[in-house]
Amino acid sequence: MIMIRINTFRLITLIACFSSTVAFGQGSLHHQFAKKIIPGADQTNLYLNYLKGKNIGMVVNQTSVIGDKLTPSVDSLLKLGINIKKIFGPEHGFRGNASNGATVNDSTDPKTGLPVISLYGKHYKPTPADLNGINLMIFDIQDVGARFYTYLSTLQYVMEACAENHIELLILDRPNPNGFYVDGPVLDTTYKSFIGMDAVPIVYGMTIAEYAQMINGEGWLKNHVQCKLKIIKVANYNHNSAYILPVNSSPNLNTAQSVLLYPSLCLFEGTTLSLGRGTYTPFEVVGHPLLKGKYAYNFTPVSIPGMSEDPPQKNQVCYGIDLKNYDTGIIRGSGKLNLTWLLELYNAFPDKTHFFNAYFVKLAGTDQLRKQIETGKTEREIRESWEPDLSRFKIMRRKYLLYN
Repeated sequence: MIMIRINTFRLITLIACFSSTVAFGQGSLHHQFAKKIIPGADQTNLYLNYLKGKNIGMVVNQTSVIGDKLTPSVDSLLKLGINIKKIFGPEHGFRGNASNGATVNDSTDPKTGLPVISLYGKHYKPTPADLNGINLMIFDIQDVGARFYTYLSTLQYVMEACAENHIELLILDRPNPNGFYVDGPVLDTTYKSFIGMDAVPIVYGMTIAEYAQMINGEGWLKNHVQCKLKIIKVANYNHNSAYILPVNSSPNLNTAQSVLLYPSLCLFEGTTLSLGRGTYTPFEVVGHPLLKGKYAYNFTPVSIPGMSEDPPQKNQVCYGIDLKNYDTGIIRGSGKLNLTWLLELYNAFPDKTHFFNAYFVKLAGTDQLRKQIETGKTEREIRESWEPDLSRFKIMRRKYLLYN
């Protein structure tokens, strides 16, 4: 089974690295080697001189790396003589080893001696005191392209703080592994929260830099302030590019499979079911003890330090579905979230009054999806209700795209 998964990842990599063109007139097949995707951070020649002589703050985590050796960008830039004053860490912390939802406190980085200000502790937004002495901020975090992934909210609060304190924000852009499609209900801002701040669908098909341009362009910052942006684009990338993250984006997204399944499966966080937190395959399995007898596959969540300290259904045998070998090419081909699993498991669950929890509405971004499932709406009817908002978003999105 392990070999099958590795080969699947290799296939995705080959698709990302090669392009084929057919010369019909000559009846021959010509294979052309496509250029390697190069994240913004790796292109130091485009921004290093711009950093010199400035006091730098960096919004970074374990995904913020430079080069094939995956050297943390903070370490790389310090060695190159850049004057980094402070580090700002999002959810999971600067080193990415805090469990989901765990409060992260301010600290000092033992390796560099730099102060680390948590943006997932006492506050989400940098304060004027946090930014004192900083005249350029850098945002370099790998996103996965789902609205409820909190790095988007961190970006928005950082932009707002920079705008209010007249500090420029340099974004070192990175590919979006789920950037090839746009789907899901558009958030009703009545349900705005840290896992969804703007009127965008669950899957929005944009990189961090593109999204930042949209935040500015649509006036989503407090009092419609504008953040001065400088962007280092990803080289050799477009939204159809297949991209495997070189570093886990967070402790529970630890495989290429989980990253691609995440937009479809994270809605289960708003239910009583386990998503595999407390196993080494989170977001690849779904189950619950009450589904015994209806599904043969089973797993048992346990406490795993640094991943899930107290996972749902801890120490309980959960029965459900195994998606470790699911063909994620189906998602790429359809350009749609998979709602089948949510509808199927709701229908199979014996205690429907306790299937959902209050978190579901925040994840969905609307109170309609839960009501639709509970009243037996079909997937087609559910999808129809996402219009015309979804189509309007797709049109709006085009104004901010950097990659054709």
